[in-house]
Amino acid sequence: MRILLIGATGTLGAALHKELPGRGHEVLTVARGGGELRYDVTDPAQVAAMYERAGRVDAVVSAAGHVPFKPVAEMTAEDYLDGFRGKVLCQIELVRQGLAYVAERGSFTLITGVLAREPIPAGSAASMANGAIEAFARAAAIEIAPRRINVVSPAVFTESLTTYAPFFPGMPSVGLDQVARAYVRSIEGAQTGQIYTL
Repeated sequence: MRILLIGATGTLGAALHKELPGRGHEVLTVARGGGELRYDVTDPAQVAAMYERAGRVDAVVSAAGHVPFKPVAEMTAEDYLDGFRGKVLCQIELVRQGLAYVAERGSFTLITGVLAREPIPAGSAASMANGAIEAFARAAAIEIAPRRINVVSPAVFTESLTTYAPFFPGMPSVGLDQVARAYVRSIEGAQTGQIYTL
């Protein structure tokens, strides 16, 4: 398959860039500051330009998203809008605009995370964004068939615990290899409208 990998230079994106070619897929990498294609997917115009340059693909894989972390009392309306643009709107645009470029039986795999179901202090924007993407994917699945759409929703990465463990006290972590396998399940499998929680 020809796969468009968004967020290819991040922790998860790098793991996917290693896993997917090893399974025989052709991977076209996208990131703001690196990758074969350099686009900021938080800008709908750049999403359009990215697809025009990439052309037809069999799958679109998102490993990108950014949200602010602050206590609710310190969040502003703009902070929540930044979180929406940084993780929700960009992934919705990948699907909306991607319908014209993804093969008829192709797929979209989006990213959320544990905060959709296990909130932490200062994480309200992330919880909002993750929940919104999961709801969107379920709704889109009934409209875009035979194209498929799924979401991977992992806990904090085991490989990132040295940095993030204090924010997730007592919560289990998940290895990047397990997360990569969930993406493979979405890309190579037959399910749609699924939230793969890890």
